Amino acid sequence: MAGFADMVLIGRVVKPQGRRGEVLVEPFSDRPDRFTSLARAFVPGPGGIAREVRVSSSWPHKGRFVLKLEGVDSIDEAERLRGSDLRIAEEELLALPAGSYYHHQLAGLRVEDEAGVGIGVVEDVMETGAEARVLVVRGAEGEWLLPFAEGFVRTVDLDSARIVASRPEYVDAD
Repeated sequence: MAGFADMVLIGRVVKPQGRRGEVLVEPFSDRPDRFTSLARAFVPGPGGIAREVRVSSSWPHKGRFVLKLEGVDSIDEAERLRGSDLRIAEEELLALPAGSYYHHQLAGLRVEDEAGVGIGVVEDVMETGAEARVLVVRGAEGEWLLPFAEGFVRTVDLDSARIVASRPEYVDAD
């Protein structure tokens, strides 16, 4: 079984919800419909191993989702899951169109300018509500925001774990 940390985060158990072991989940997925059709997920198990949990039912509740997990039948059992991340295997993700990436694929990539000079590493991906996401890049010169748009990002090479980008005017090369 894969390590839990290697799986894709889709939500976090907030608290028990109800009397029969249901849990309230904060979704971290950009596909909210994922939870209404979710049949299984994984929670952290002993030694960092992923432990499978089966979802018997799910329904939306005030911007979050309530999940009934098989074998979790009391408030006390649900309480043990409080704060647990819910993850799925990467192969369960839907394929994206060319040029589109999941957040977890971009986080950790090295960012270089067109001359191959390192600028930093992608620490986070922000959704701004605008058309383009923004990459939070941290390097020797500090933190800067890189719009994930054609005019700024030249190439994304997942195999080499790097992004080639136009160097913003306010980031000096060495």
